[in-house]
Amino acid sequence: MERVTGIGGVFFKCRDPEKLKAWYVEHLGLPAGEHGYVVFDWGGAGSDKGSTVWSPFADDTKYFAPSHASWMLNYRVADLDRMLAQLRAAGVAVDDKIDDSEFGRFGWFMDPEGNRVELWQPPIEQ
Repeated sequence: MERVTGIGGVFFKCRDPEKLKAWYVEHLGLPAGEHGYVVFDWGGAGSDKGSTVWSPFADDTKYFAPSHASWMLNYRVADLDRMLAQLRAAGVAVDDKIDDSEFGRFGWFMDPEGNRVELWQPPIEQ
């Protein structure tokens, strides 16, 4: 059986892809991609570790058809508390709730488009 080995891409609809991409670059430090999207290469060129593509699309894109969903994503972070504090300091709407579990720590914020985004700090390996 073939299996998923990682997240291959995060694609979502928005009103102004360039403006929203710039917001994410400024507030979350995503590396700006020259082709309008970001590629996270998890193992280097030619590696079998894979990569993840992050890309905003215009809200009228047909790329998602026939689905009507706009997006879903979870960002991994090294320090959840520091990331949430950074977002709050920038005036971003951050949920007061933090979920601690055996799977790690989770927090949420709202981006400028009104999308709820989850942040995940994996558990410390022992």
